[in-house]
Amino acid sequence: MRRFSDRHALQTLSELNVTPLLDLAFVLLIIFMITTPLMENSTDLVLPSGEARQAANTDTVRTVSIHADQTITLNDESVTSDGLATRLAAQRASQPELGVLIRPHRDLPVQKFSEVLDAVKRAGVKRIGFVQTTKD
Repeated sequence: MRRFSDRHALQTLSELNVTPLLDLAFVLLIIFMITTPLMENSTDLVLPSGEARQAANTDTVRTVSIHADQTITLNDESVTSDGLATRLAAQRASQPELGVLIRPHRDLPVQKFSEVLDAVKRAGVKRIGFVQTTKD
């Protein structure tokens, strides 16, 4: 006769419990999703270079240059970012198809470039281009 304790002998499980592994994977996924944007705080901006292209019609295009000392010039005349918006708005009133080429310096902070771009957009200019350096 078999005893009661003999009937329930210990048996090994042949399957792996994956629930703790999935919990760990989801926790790690959340940690990486939160920390990844924090690692990209500062990025150096290097403007691309390309082939030289034919210039557009100079009657309807104005050139905005941003120099290394963060001064702004509109067709070789020094202006501020607010003055740039008002002058471009006045020129756009007389020429609705006005286009603007922005020529930033290579070592310019992105914030200054963004301010000039916002000033051009405030003036209502729809045609905006960026001047790039040519390949040597």
